[in-house]
Amino acid sequence: MASAPRGAALVKMHTSSTRATIPAPTTTSIRRAAAGSRPPPPGSDRATMATPTPMRSLRVAVIGAGAAGLAAARELRREGHSPVVFERGAAIGGTWIYEPPALEEEDRHSSMYESLRTNLPREVMGFLDFPFAAVPGSLDARRFPRHEEVLRYIEEFARRFDLSGLVRFHAEVTAVQVLQDDRWTVRWRNKAAAGGGGGADDAGKAGEEEQEEAYDAVVVCNGHYTEPRIADIPGVDAWPGKQMHSHSYRVPDPFHDQVVVMIGAKNSGGDISREIAGVAREVHMVNRASPAATCERLPGYHNLWLRSMVERADPDGSVVFRDGSSVRADVIMHCTGYKYSFPFLEQQQGSIISVHDNRIHPLYKHVFVPQLAPSLAFIGLPFKVIPFPLVQLQASWVAGALSGRVQLPSEEEMMEDVRALYAELEAMGWPVRHTHCLKYNQFEYDDWLAEQCGHAKVEEWRKSMYDAASKKKVECPETYREEWDDHDLLDQANQDFQKYYSII
Repeated sequence: MASAPRGAALVKMHTSSTRATIPAPTTTSIRRAAAGSRPPPPGSDRATMATPTPMRSLRVAVIGAGAAGLAAARELRREGHSPVVFERGAAIGGTWIYEPPALEEEDRHSSMYESLRTNLPREVMGFLDFPFAAVPGSLDARRFPRHEEVLRYIEEFARRFDLSGLVRFHAEVTAVQVLQDDRWTVRWRNKAAAGGGGGADDAGKAGEEEQEEAYDAVVVCNGHYTEPRIADIPGVDAWPGKQMHSHSYRVPDPFHDQVVVMIGAKNSGGDISREIAGVAREVHMVNRASPAATCERLPGYHNLWLRSMVERADPDGSVVFRDGSSVRADVIMHCTGYKYSFPFLEQQQGSIISVHDNRIHPLYKHVFVPQLAPSLAFIGLPFKVIPFPLVQLQASWVAGALSGRVQLPSEEEMMEDVRALYAELEAMGWPVRHTHCLKYNQFEYDDWLAEQCGHAKVEEWRKSMYDAASKKKVECPETYREEWDDHDLLDQANQDFQKYYSII
């Protein structure tokens, strides 16, 4: 694949409002500068081998200080790079920071609701070398803890590895571009009032409108649980009720004595439906995959139904289902997932990478843009996964590719891998919007990453515990967080954790 000319755009966002673009470099000099050569294998006769190229130490901009951004910062620094993390908020934690109902809608970043508990056991969730175990001082010692406990764990991770000093808080990245010497420009604004947000290299910069700085590489870790996806419902524009997305949901009180139609019956849809049923007059939980005739009241509830997909919404306030039945609803809540959004990449020209129906194209192994690898990388895009171990392995891979310890395939080889993936997904009938869904092969992907960057594979107990918890959630959606039968796996996990406690 030929390199793009100067002035070609980097990203094109296929949305109703924006096309995102930034100038793209040629790739030869970036790859030559950042890749280096693979070091000799252990036990090699170094006297008979060419002297390896010294590993590169680069200044890297990391966008976002959630779990992915912190993992990236740690792995980059371990590899000898100098990361600077840009966080538009006032604290680390990303989507795990709960924002109360009183916060203005436009200021909300997190999708966390007040009662949320994890849907996976804590032992599974943690980083591979930093156990997420109940410890003295835990806010919620249960295996399926509330969101506050996950945030505490992330904060402990940052403290243990001294990462907070790498973060610039209140630093919103507004644009990312490439300079003529193949370095990257990051433009950002300080959102804090005069006095500053603290963090890396932040002294004396408080209150300034916008600044530009040069970096050798950019790692995007801005998450994907902020920009809601909304279901397309015929007639809804003339429907008089209230529409909202689960992104805005915090507590059930506002739904007292109302009739609520929930679009989506997966994790958030199921949990929120059950919670709202405690105060609402009726809750109708819609499952796209249910047969048209589905209309069943869920056991243990007098006012919660599972329904087929909505057919249309009428001006008289009715919501009509595929079986022809209808209800007069006050609220339609969309629990329909999120869009990938990169506002700091948005401009108005052509494209090298695009976002269409939640497929980011082209990305090699969900991380690298082939034409720009390794100097632009995305961490944390896959969904239906255990996120923390995955982002740790992705971050290690990116850090190694930037230093030259890990050698990436050629641009054309990476593009061929992308095309092969699309062909495979199409043959399976997999929708485009699920391109980055790793529901069925996350551990194969994790182990591939581990092999690339010289990390141990994901533990077998973690894989088995994930499978057991997923099965239990389907069988016992009301009680799976309180009842489990994987005690042997729990023993294996706790035994495995012992080797890390001395260094935590």
